[in-house]
Amino acid sequence: MSKLTAWERVEKARDPKRKTALEYIENIFDDFMELHGDRNFKDDKAIVCGLANIGKQNYTIIAEQKGRSTKENIKRNFGMPNPESYRKAIRFMKQAEKFKRPVITFIDTKGAYPGIGAEERGQGEAIAKSMFEMAKLNVPIISIVIGEGSSGGALAIGVGNKIIMLENAIYSILSPEGYSSILWKDSSKYKEAAQIMKLTAQDLYDLNIIDKIIKEPEGEESFEKICNSLKREIKKNVSELIIKKPEEIVEQRYQKFRNMGEFITLDKPCIDREV
Repeated sequence: MSKLTAWERVEKARDPKRKTALEYIENIFDDFMELHGDRNFKDDKAIVCGLANIGKQNYTIIAEQKGRSTKENIKRNFGMPNPESYRKAIRFMKQAEKFKRPVITFIDTKGAYPGIGAEERGQGEAIAKSMFEMAKLNVPIISIVIGEGSSGGALAIGVGNKIIMLENAIYSILSPEGYSSILWKDSSKYKEAAQIMKLTAQDLYDLNIIDKIIKEPEGEESFEKICNSLKREIKKNVSELIIKKPEEIVEQRYQKFRNMGEFITLDKPCIDREV
């Protein structure tokens, strides 16, 4: 991996030109049909849900989506989900379980929306319920961190049997600015905070929190190579998990999270060398 500092990776993860979830979905899957609404309040567009396939294997997709332009960012709430986004996700998780479809989640958010309306509609409960439902879902779940994975907004759809990160993505329970504000009462120490938070893909792999790092090569064809690597990992992991009994899938997920950080290994190969 290139020798970037933790803060430099934060900047790369936040790059407004970075590819969004829908761009990955379009290039990884053969078909995608979006489904809408939580059947309770509205269709929040910060999370996109739908059906897709690779060959004959069908999937349920749940993805946090940022916008490109100011207009699209407003439409997508800058990728910050409201409670109805998580309730929509739960609805399609349960549908996936009913029809035995593996679930693929794409994580890319600075956090769940902290507005008054979101809190009034039960933001904390919606995040907790999403994690609870994912924990006991009896179909395979693959979670992919493609950009900025921060706070409960990211963790809410991150309870997967396998967790994959792009090389320059980040994943943490808080932003570096928020961390430094709380710990040192000084938000200007965000670079130091990023370093000690262990939020980079390599840090998280060393702590056994994630399972795979996908390298982000340079050049015009880099996006295609990343998509090919992700497709390969999705197919491989799903094929290994789908033959297990439902209770075994749940138990594997439970044990993964139960043992996170317990066995720290600093010398195992982690990057996809085929890109």
